[in-house]
Amino acid sequence: MRFPKLSSPAILSPMAGVTDVAFRSLCKAAGAGLTCTEFLSSAAIVRAQHSPHRGRGLSRTEAMLVTDPIEKPVAVQLFGNSVEEVVAAAQQVEDRFDVIDVNCGCPAWKVVRTGAGSALLKSPAKIASFVSRLASAVRKPVTVKIRIGIDQHINAVEVARAVEDAGAAAIAVHGRTQAQGYSGQARWDVIRDVKQAVNIPVIGNGDVFSPEQFAARLEQSGVDAILLARGAVGNPFLFAQVNQFLRTGSYEPAPPALSALPAYLALAERYNLPFAQVKSQAVSFAKAAPGAKALREKLMTAKTREELEAVAEPIGTRVPQGL
Repeated sequence: MRFPKLSSPAILSPMAGVTDVAFRSLCKAAGAGLTCTEFLSSAAIVRAQHSPHRGRGLSRTEAMLVTDPIEKPVAVQLFGNSVEEVVAAAQQVEDRFDVIDVNCGCPAWKVVRTGAGSALLKSPAKIASFVSRLASAVRKPVTVKIRIGIDQHINAVEVARAVEDAGAAAIAVHGRTQAQGYSGQARWDVIRDVKQAVNIPVIGNGDVFSPEQFAARLEQSGVDAILLARGAVGNPFLFAQVNQFLRTGSYEPAPPALSALPAYLALAERYNLPFAQVKSQAVSFAKAAPGAKALREKLMTAKTREELEAVAEPIGTRVPQGL
């Protein structure tokens, strides 16, 4: 299956605790070419399907699989160390998504210790086996997200060639090793090497926080698209700025990120997101606002959605087009 044609090369990266359905919807409305769920445990998806409590309300995992109609195309990111569970989970959810993505890049210890995430980079053959089994079992394009290696041993090109041969429709490459976590600088030279080594679409990732950086990395590496991660947290307007810069060479200043909070809160209520999650996201919207420290303190002590809205009210509401 082919990777879908995107309206923009700017993709919202899957991020735990960030890319819930409400935030993804804001980013899509602002111009993201593709959105993606938080990474989800294949084992949890399979368990939820067979739970004796199924039908008594959505489990946490099932709630994280909910998408908004605006999200087309939309991807689901799965992780797991069992081929059987990843395949079973993908088959259960494929009708809801346009892309099935396998996480082989997460450096978090709770994931790595199970043999999933970036631990799989130790064995390109195992990743290829995963992809081959998965691509033959589902009707949607399968993609893979990796890091450039475990530590000093950089094997991103080897892994990319292996997954291409196994049937992957695209590969996303974070330009850091597992050992780096999020420290140091992303190696876009390695990402460029991957792009030159394979024929499937390559998606770059790492240290892109502005439209200028986006355009520079796109030109430097030749990748087909770029994942926006930390730069997009609390700032869905970044996608609109990137798209405008790519079209015209300039872009308008973004409105205060906090002005999108009321729209986020309305979507969060529509999809019944947990209040703790909503409050955490609200704090992110305030990160670059004038008097950010005082605003964050007010948001962190809020007990209700109305209290969160009251913090943003003086700034006004700015809803991305399309919502």
